[in-house]
Amino acid sequence: MKHQRKLAGLLAIASGLVSGAVCAQAPGTAPPSPASLATATAPAAEPLKVMAPPATTAPDVGPNAKAFTLGDGPPLPERPFSITRADPAFDDIIAPDTKLELVNDQFGLTEGGVWIQEGNSGYLLVVDMLANAIYKITPDNKVSLFMYKAGYSGGDLLHAGIQTRRGRANVLLIGPQVVTRDPKGSIVWAASNDRTIMRLEKDGTTRTILANNYQGKRFNGPNDIAIRSDGALFFTDADTGLRDGRLSPLKELPFAGVFLVKDDKVTLLLDDKQLGGGPNGIALSTDEKYLYLSAGQNKLMRYEVKADGTLGAGTVFTEGEGIGDGIKTDIKGNVYSTGRAGPGEIRVLNKDGKLLGMIHMPLWATEPKREICALNVEFGDPDHKTLYVSAGEAVFKLRMKIPGVIPGLSR
Repeated sequence: MKHQRKLAGLLAIASGLVSGAVCAQAPGTAPPSPASLATATAPAAEPLKVMAPPATTAPDVGPNAKAFTLGDGPPLPERPFSITRADPAFDDIIAPDTKLELVNDQFGLTEGGVWIQEGNSGYLLVVDMLANAIYKITPDNKVSLFMYKAGYSGGDLLHAGIQTRRGRANVLLIGPQVVTRDPKGSIVWAASNDRTIMRLEKDGTTRTILANNYQGKRFNGPNDIAIRSDGALFFTDADTGLRDGRLSPLKELPFAGVFLVKDDKVTLLLDDKQLGGGPNGIALSTDEKYLYLSAGQNKLMRYEVKADGTLGAGTVFTEGEGIGDGIKTDIKGNVYSTGRAGPGEIRVLNKDGKLLGMIHMPLWATEPKREICALNVEFGDPDHKTLYVSAGEAVFKLRMKIPGVIPGLSR
């Protein structure tokens, strides 16, 4: 009987703890004094059995994980900046003893930019895909904010931005992918997470949608842009504007593609199967007769461009390292291609596709792991002979011997 009364008391206490009645004040009664609360003695509690969650085994991310600039593995082996000559003609493009200059290494993840000429000077615009911003960089390396919410302007941050890695960090690409200029000098950019091609009007604040769908279906994430001197706009569209990429329930176009915007009409030029790989980098040849397109990570294609902007026959322009992301040209027709997240390689070819040389970005075998790579390049400075490198968390620059083609300026 004694044990039954003790058990009933403990059950009453437990019931009160669950319901909160033990500490509740009964109606019409005075609250307990602080002294009584301080001297109160809690009943002895029965020992509780704590059930641990089932053990799990973490994946191996130790010495067996692959070394790379991003992800779980160790950093790539350290190396200095270097230039490799594949053909003597490379010396006419860049001096063998050229030095690499750091502009700034406090960015999230930089991508394609454009030089804005102002009289005898100007400035570089470069996008930051993590900061959702476009930054302005002056020739003396001063950085300021040019535009915010340039890649995503909405308020549903739980579903915006595709997840990727920067070094070891898990991050969201929520910002724009590239910024350029049209023949009238207006700023045009790929607002990837707004899934639109945008233009900034002359008042500096009005944003105009140039294209956001194909046959009523929203783009998946505009990635890179090339604009012909007559205003015809070519761009690549991938899954970079969707949180879950190709698995996103918001995905409307079942393919990645290359599109033309001309006379307010959107035309599909190629899908990823026709291209032979995922589209990313895009550029017009200096004479605008050809369109260069990266097809996956190791192949660069070249297509004839017809007067109406549609494409003719395509051929493999080059294959190997330093392919897969941004592409630019200089006034002699040479082509500069970049190789995505790492290691940082810039592939330089003549207009016939012959490899002239490689520019190798530096690597640091340090922790926290850094992502220094070559995601894009852009020519700039008043003489247009400085090659800026969008190198992940940093921007670098180096001097060239031949001026580059500057979007928005006559070729």
